[in-house]
Amino acid sequence: MANGGEVLTHDQMVALQAELAELEGPRRAAAIEAIATARSFGDLSENFEYHAAKNEQGLLEARIAKLRARVAGAVVVDHDTDDHVGPGSIVEIADEQGDVIEVTISSVGGGVSPDSPLGSALMGKGVGDVVSVEAPRGSWQATVRSIRRA
Repeated sequence: MANGGEVLTHDQMVALQAELAELEGPRRAAAIEAIATARSFGDLSENFEYHAAKNEQGLLEARIAKLRARVAGAVVVDHDTDDHVGPGSIVEIADEQGDVIEVTISSVGGGVSPDSPLGSALMGKGVGDVVSVEAPRGSWQATVRSIRRA
């Protein structure tokens, strides 16, 4: 995005914050407990459980750091109406041949990124608007047929 932040809907932000709370709370406590239990098994140099628990803790802390950065830099958009395409929109478009496709605009995954050629062409558009998509395989046009929220 232009401001460098990831654009999220309110529901997407809530989901990220819930995952972060789970990882920082119960999951982190479980990782610490697993390390403590593995330590009690003795010699750490040949203690597979200890090394596995430390590795798991490292992966957990990396995921926490990634989520914190995403949440801190995110821009939350709130769409009160379905008038224009934005993050969280489900858009039905018809291409030049009349083929209809439905896309979800999402920067979280499982959809079309707002920064992709199609996503950026659709952002801010309304029903009936014709968009030009500058894709790697060539340019094409589509008409926005409907917009609804995910």
